[in-house]
Amino acid sequence: MSRIGIFYGSSSGVTGKVAEKLAGLLGEDRCDLFNMEEDFVDFDDMLKYDHLLFGCSTWGSGEVQNDWRDPLLDLANEKPDFSGKTIALFGAGDYVAHGEQFVSALGILYDKFKARGATLVGSFPTDGYTYEYSFAVRDGKFVGLPFDKINEADKTDERLERWVAVLQEEFLPA
Repeated sequence: MSRIGIFYGSSSGVTGKVAEKLAGLLGEDRCDLFNMEEDFVDFDDMLKYDHLLFGCSTWGSGEVQNDWRDPLLDLANEKPDFSGKTIALFGAGDYVAHGEQFVSALGILYDKFKARGATLVGSFPTDGYTYEYSFAVRDGKFVGLPFDKINEADKTDERLERWVAVLQEEFLPA
């Protein structure tokens, strides 16, 4: 059974808590958690996994969370090859305060890692979400799992369970 690397950035702890819940739902015995601020050293940490989950909240006008900024700059400079890696994305947003860029950081991660050869899976329907615009929407779906613990905390657990069911079909190794 392959291990799954879960890498997340979390300024306020929200994305970190969701990463921990995901590890529990996927099976803690098969997941390794990495806080980008504390645990990330270089891309070799990621490249040892065939299956990856990346968690990133959206800040300001659609930017990635601070812990992802330097790694994304390094990704452009170092150009590591993510071919053969399967990645699923999840992230926090605030549709009331930032509905004009709701979870757009996921779209940034999607483009960066796809350009490095990764296969991205785990798209999630936009139905039931309220927002003006999101760079994370492709072909009518979010590129990963968005959640809003500020305005829709009551929907997070159900959405996580639905998303894990999707991942188990298209992502997780047998």
